[in-house]
Amino acid sequence: MIPLKTRIRELRTKFNLTQEDLAKKVGVRRETIVFIEKGDYNCSILLARALAKELKTTIDELFIFDA
Repeated sequence: MIPLKTRIRELRTKFNLTQEDLAKKVGVRRETIVFIEKGDYNCSILLARALAKELKTTIDELFIFDA
């Protein structure tokens, strides 16, 4: 599995959200946000959509897809 890079931490900080805050808003545990930020967990498209919506961006801007 190739680690997936994200801008979640950057945008979460911009909106002054903790990992716990963001997790509650999208309906997951804080640990899930930790794993996604570290690139240790590839989330579902539904969770990616919820994260992007909450962080006021698009999935393409939130996740960095390197070939």
